[in-house]
Amino acid sequence: MGSYRMCVCFTRKFRVTEAEPPADVKDAFKKYAEGGTYMTAEQLRRFLVDVQGDGGASISDAEKVVEHVLRTRHHLAKFTRHTLTLDDFHHYLFSSDLNPPIINKVHQAMTAPLSHYFIYTGHNSYLTGNQLSSDCSDVPIIKALKRGVRVVELDIWPNSTKDDVHVLHGRTLTTPVELIKCLKSIKEHAFSASPYPVIITLEDHLTPDLQAKVAKMIIETCGEMLFYPECDCVLREFPSPEELKYRIIISTKPPKEYLKAASKNTRNNSAKDSDEDEWGKEPQDLTADQEDDGKSDSDISDENEAYDNERPLEAADYKRLIAIHAGKPKGGLKDALKVELDKVRRLSLSEQTLEKAAESHGTDVVRFTQKNILRIYPKGTRFNSSNYKPLVGWMHGAQMVAFNMQGYGRALWLMHGMFRSNGGCGYVKKPDFLTNICPDGQVFDPKEVLLVKKTLKVKVYMGDGWHLDFKQTHFDLYSPPDFYCRVGIAGVPADSIMKKTRTKEDNWTPVWEEEFTFPLTVPELALLRIEVHEYDMSEKDDFAGQTCLPVSELTPGIRAVPLFDRKGEKLHSVRLLMRFDLSETPRK
Repeated sequence: MGSYRMCVCFTRKFRVTEAEPPADVKDAFKKYAEGGTYMTAEQLRRFLVDVQGDGGASISDAEKVVEHVLRTRHHLAKFTRHTLTLDDFHHYLFSSDLNPPIINKVHQAMTAPLSHYFIYTGHNSYLTGNQLSSDCSDVPIIKALKRGVRVVELDIWPNSTKDDVHVLHGRTLTTPVELIKCLKSIKEHAFSASPYPVIITLEDHLTPDLQAKVAKMIIETCGEMLFYPECDCVLREFPSPEELKYRIIISTKPPKEYLKAASKNTRNNSAKDSDEDEWGKEPQDLTADQEDDGKSDSDISDENEAYDNERPLEAADYKRLIAIHAGKPKGGLKDALKVELDKVRRLSLSEQTLEKAAESHGTDVVRFTQKNILRIYPKGTRFNSSNYKPLVGWMHGAQMVAFNMQGYGRALWLMHGMFRSNGGCGYVKKPDFLTNICPDGQVFDPKEVLLVKKTLKVKVYMGDGWHLDFKQTHFDLYSPPDFYCRVGIAGVPADSIMKKTRTKEDNWTPVWEEEFTFPLTVPELALLRIEVHEYDMSEKDDFAGQTCLPVSELTPGIRAVPLFDRKGEKLHSVRLLMRFDLSETPRK
């Protein structure tokens, strides 16, 4: 009797039934095939225009789809027919390669200043794992660049003999990597995923002699790729991503702090030299760029001139290589956010300082980011390379929301989602309301609760592919999985919500057929969150895939949505069939 029951269990476990097309797919096929059993290329073209919102679909486009489906599904070398059956049509809709959920090409204007874009930004880009004891390497830098990350951060320190430069996380047990190795890897892989500029932010802990060495390394390694102002001057406005295609840009504080240190050696790698919080402590100051030594801008200018006169030519070159100057004027947070008429700069704030600034100076932050660049970095206590909520930064126009790309978790999924926008090129045009100034001088106020602007309807039909990507016993030892889907919005507080489908028991190809409605006050910043989990009665539910998609990029109609693992790597076969409809909300 026992063996008989075990046999039944295993029969259930390995049974994978192919789900038939959902009712909406059947109805669409019936309508566009005009009641017939086959759909012609012209009928498919009409479906693409009417339902999928592809107004530019040509008969040639439809014919290519038909031929591709017939070749992959039926392995036909010679085509005896040029039409699709219902199952062929369903196969096409469920193919994430043929029928993706978002636009997969650069389509935004790329000619505005850099400050008008959100930029895909890494934090401590050289770390392979945690912030305290992991190895430093060029491998995570290469991986980030291949994903489309455009801002790479390097902490540069003297080596033990003070004659060369290492990249490592200072005052920790991280093992170093040579700067030259990182620079060569950046040059080699900078444009493998995107032609738009790569910015290297340097956390500089060097003496002038080593700064001179770095200048030589950068010039010799990057050569023609390197962008810096032709004259020895500060930029009045940032160039555009289009102007900076295939260029590498250096951003750091202008070298002034070691003039006195050379003789007095008083600073000695002080924590205040760093753009990061001192480990284990909450920041006492406003920002990592703070380094407020009581000097005015004119003092700094005089010092820089003295620096050029007293130090080797290469050290002066180091200063000239800095295209995006980091730093802040003297004073408090209000002064730090001051917009200057004749120059632009980069300011860094920790995640906590941003939250304080958002509370008391929200519109000042927005006004600052219309012209200047704001970088947000994780608080120093995130030893495990976790991340923070990126929406606060984006709502205030922060271009560089710096993340631990080697980390994990939902915050990182949101970052991946945002930068799927605009063809994954690493630059996403900020919404107009974050760059426009009203005639009365007012700017967008992130605290203001707005009216609903658009409504997103999401229908979750079904899922498939787990039986191909996971072991049969991964979710449950003796029966098929019990999947449910979580669907929601990450965005401004008024728009953020999560909902879930019913759990479908004992099925590798779950069919949910459930629709959700999301009213959106700021659709431009909304991200659609999708997660699948397997219900477990006795333990924590099992993770079964996730993705995050920018709402403004969703293509309408019935779409195949590929899912990703916890680290953001695409699962080979797992996907959902969903329907998207984003409509304007009529004003009363």
